[in-house]
Amino acid sequence: MTAASIFLAGASWVTVCLSFCLLSLLLILLIQRGKFLYALRKVPYPTALPIIGNAYQLNCSQEAFFQKLVKWAREFGDIYLIWVGLRPFIFLYRVEAVQPLLSSSVHIDKSLEYQYLKPWLGTGLVTSTGEKWHFRRKLLTPTFHSGLLEAYFKTMKEETSVLISCLKKEVNQWFDVVPYVKRATLDIICESAMGYKLNAQRNSKNEYVEAVDKIASIVQMRFTNVWISSDLIFKMTKAGKEHDHSLCVIHDFVDKVIAERKVEWKLKRDGNFNEPTNKRQALLDLLLEMSHNGTVLTDEDIREEVNTFMYAGHDTMATSIAWTLYALGRHPEYQEKILDEYDNVMGTTEITINNIHKLTWLEACIKEQWRLYPVAPLIARQIYKPIDLMGNQIPPGSTVLINSYLLHRDDRHFPDPHVYRPERFLPDSPKLPVYAFIPFSAGSRNCIGWRFATLVIKVAVLSMLRTFRVEALDKEDQLRFISELVLVNANGLRLKITPRE
Repeated sequence: MTAASIFLAGASWVTVCLSFCLLSLLLILLIQRGKFLYALRKVPYPTALPIIGNAYQLNCSQEAFFQKLVKWAREFGDIYLIWVGLRPFIFLYRVEAVQPLLSSSVHIDKSLEYQYLKPWLGTGLVTSTGEKWHFRRKLLTPTFHSGLLEAYFKTMKEETSVLISCLKKEVNQWFDVVPYVKRATLDIICESAMGYKLNAQRNSKNEYVEAVDKIASIVQMRFTNVWISSDLIFKMTKAGKEHDHSLCVIHDFVDKVIAERKVEWKLKRDGNFNEPTNKRQALLDLLLEMSHNGTVLTDEDIREEVNTFMYAGHDTMATSIAWTLYALGRHPEYQEKILDEYDNVMGTTEITINNIHKLTWLEACIKEQWRLYPVAPLIARQIYKPIDLMGNQIPPGSTVLINSYLLHRDDRHFPDPHVYRPERFLPDSPKLPVYAFIPFSAGSRNCIGWRFATLVIKVAVLSMLRTFRVEALDKEDQLRFISELVLVNANGLRLKITPRE
């Protein structure tokens, strides 16, 4: 046998072995995929195309996307899925399915789409998982104690006063309240998180303010637009370039504030800095105290948590304030109930962190708004271990989403679910099933700042009602919902305010 024939024989064996290995690998993958699909066989879904699944049906406006989610829920029942490429997104909106998911200590990972937030937020509380999340959560929870909330309370009242003064130019005409409350909550969060007075309400053209608004809008767009999910494609788009520019502005600003605050903190610690006694402690100060010269938290870690607090805080609070004013503008009788109770409980006493919680009608009206217009309309979890939901063994690799908009409109727990009825949340109302009402999510991964957020919303709404009568232009059936990270109306929320005597 010649050398050439020996070589060819060897080469053919290599080819046979490689082919066998590839076929075996393909067979294994097909078997795994078959098991995956078999596990989901009972979960209904809209007609899907090979490879792309339902992606063609999601090539629509964000408003149409939300309408489809509601339509498919009516059509398919208590659980359904949509295929985005080869990935299943499973939607839940019954408390029986929500409870095992949110009460789990295993299924705490946010969906893969949260990676779009990582260039901005890094791996802070919103985006981190596993040991890092547990460590950060345990570390940061004490920073929201009542004593610190009292310090933040002064900032809330001051910035709400600025909001009211800015709104006086809109008296007796229709206007969109959302931009105003967004700037107000951005000012509150910036001073509470970084100890920095941003003055966004008086200077809306501030570069940082514009960058936060722009990047938040772009990230929310990527959550529902499957066609720019790839970073490679996204970075070539106009939105991708705007995202990167906004990111530079935000990081430069926050890094500068951290550096300046760090110098002040070190001087104070070393006894070389006479800090004014009335200067309030910000979240950043507490993080610097915890850092222990970078051994516990690095400057990058601190930036992650400050950015997370800024992002997760201002948008959710602004949305809640706007929707509460809208609901009260549609139902003015509840404005009077809130103010009558205020007069009876407070009299001429100044609003404090202790007495504002005595206003049961204010709290009930805010909670009913959260029910109808939930802060986070979709709560997403990535599944890495099997979980039983509604009799279906959901396999690893699935993404599960809780539709809190539909969960909060379950007529078994909320009769006349589309009617604004704050009486549902008065102290003597029947107790709701656990996980039937989840305005700040629930379980171990609930919102760490929910007490802070609730306080801001109460202060803002009460202050507005004491100053203005509020009317809302759009009827409930005229609302055009968009499911971003928060629930928004496509036309904004148009109000008319008139001064109270």
